[in-house]
Amino acid sequence: MLWSIISWIIVGGIAGWIASMIMKKNAQMGFVANVAAGVIGAFVVGFIVSLVTSGGGMPTAFSLWGFIASVIGACLVIWVVSAVKGRSRV
Repeated sequence: MLWSIISWIIVGGIAGWIASMIMKKNAQMGFVANVAAGVIGAFVVGFIVSLVTSGGGMPTAFSLWGFIASVIGACLVIWVVSAVKGRSRV
């Protein structure tokens, strides 16, 4: 269990960095924000995938699908944060 959490943090951090480059927010976000977006996105998408799959378990972080889910989740987190920040400026 502990190794699973640690692996999701590592993969989430890398996914957050990649997602920030995909979303063109890498220059605006710092290292900590990239990692946080990736970790939060990885956990959210990992949890949703575990609910949808018949196995009921969280997918492994060091798999292709786990990594893709982490990047998608991080992109969603970055998009939501950007949308909320954009509204608060109006």
